[in-house]
Order: sequence, then structure tokens, then C-alpha cells
Amino acid sequence: MNPMKPARSLLFVPGNKPTWIEKSVGSGADALILDLEDSVPVGLKEEARKTVQSMLGFLAERRQRIWVRINRSPHLYNLDDILAVVCSELEGIMISKPVGPEDVQCASMMLSEAETRNGVPLGSMRIIPLLETARALELAYEIAQLPRVAAIVGATAKNADVARALDTVWSADGRETLYLKSRAVMAARAAGKLPIGGVWQQIHDLDGLRKSSELDRQLGMSGELALHPSNVAVINEVYTPSPEQVAYYQGMVDALDQAIAQGRASCVYDGEHIDIAHVKTAREIIELARSFRATEVRP
Repeated sequence: MNPMKPARSLLFVPGNKPTWIEKSVGSGADALILDLEDSVPVGLKEEARKTVQSMLGFLAERRQRIWVRINRSPHLYNLDDILAVVCSELEGIMISKPVGPEDVQCASMMLSEAETRNGVPLGSMRIIPLLETARALELAYEIAQLPRVAAIVGATAKNADVARALDTVWSADGRETLYLKSRAVMAARAAGKLPIGGVWQQIHDLDGLRKSSELDRQLGMSGELALHPSNVAVINEVYTPSPEQVAYYQGMVDALDQAIAQGRASCVYDGEHIDIAHVKTAREIIELARSFRATEVRP
């Protein structure tokens, strides 16, 4: 499978709210996660499934990237959810609380069955596991390296599943989550997959969101989950190289090009020693900024 295209912001939208789903296209989120799980009341699960199924074409016509978070029982992911949403418009499914790689492999087999029944190319659907159990966090690399896995989520939230699993106590500076988030980043990068961070649940505290997002970005996260449309712009800004950064890195590329033309493989740029390794990083950052600019305008 080809690597997952980077996504700065992945916005959760309750699957039982069709008007919210329609409006979410204007949020600017790189991807939507239509949720059939925790944000949907138990009595509305079947209605949400039908709503999400009916909205996939609408979203695809607007070039919106789409994921669906499915339900699970204590022993198995929900096959009815999977059969309802697997189609060519969908990028993949998000699964909550895998205990380990065996749960992800089980979901993968269920996807294969759904692809076969629904006439979708076998192996085309991807999986993003939310690492919310202590064992899943311990086995992060074993999960990340599975073929269908496109990214792993090393997100935490105050008093939520990860905090309960590890018995951590929340702090604004995130000291208690530094190790587990770093572990998720290392596992994802080692497997050639994307690490996704978050999640900021104090949705009206945009200053706190920015600080939290910047910390995740410093750790190596490629993007993060969002719980409210108002949070998307902040997240996108944090994860997009600024014009000043792009200009800095373009200057670095130009400086080394001049050095190479003079027969040298290194030089001093803006007071720092740089060589080919630094310029490789610079080119990747410039290309990342270009790719995000190209996707920000939808018809």
C-alpha cells in the first residue's frame, strides 16, 4: 500500500448529525472522522450508521477525505458498521481500544470480507488504530507495522481512556504523556506510518490548544484529532510550515547549491553549519507546505 497522505487535522463528527456532517466540509479539516462510536447514543447507533452511509457520496463529491470510527463489542468490531461504510469513497476505518495487534488483524479480516461483498478492491481500505489500552501502547510498533495500518493515534485526553488505562494524572504541560506519545511517534516512524496526536477536549481554550498542539508537533506528530470545528484552524496552522519557515529553508537549499557549485559539500547558513542532510530536511518541509496549500481549496 502507498503511504497515507499527511493530514494535519482529523475532525470527529457524530454520525447521527447529518447537518453537522454537511457543515463540517467548511471546517477546513484535512479529514473527517464520521463517528459511530462514543459520540452516538446507544439507541441511535443504527440511525447513525444509515446516516453516515448516505453522506459518503456527498462528502466525496466535495473532495473531502473520509474515515469512519466503528463500534466494537468486548470481543469483536462491528461487522454491520463495516459492511455499511466500505466503499470507494472511504479512505478507511478508525478502531478504538485495540488490546493488541490481534485486534487489528481481526478488523483487517473483516474489512477483507466487506471489500469482497461490496465490490471494493481487496486491500484498499486502511485502518487507524487508537492506542487506548496499556497493552496496545506497549505493542505500538507491532501494531504500526501491520499492512493495513496507515497511522497510529497516540492521543490522550483528560480523564479519558488512556488516562484510565495508565492511571495518569492530567497536567497542562503534558509531562505524564510525554513517554507514551514519544513511543507512538517512534513506532509509527519506524514502520513508515504516520503518528497522530491530540486530543484537546477543552475546546473553547484555543490558547491551551495551541500550546498542546505545538508540544505534539515538537515530538514528531504529523497531525492530530480535533473535537470541534473551531479547533481546526489552530491545528492546521501549527502543523503547516509558515511562509517564514519556507523562506528560511529555501534559503538553506540555495546556500548549499551555491556551495556545491564551488566544490564544497557544506557551508555556514544563518550562523549554522549545514550539509546535504540538512538540505534534505529542508526540501521535505518545503514540499509539505506546498502539498497543504494545494489541498486547501476545494470546489
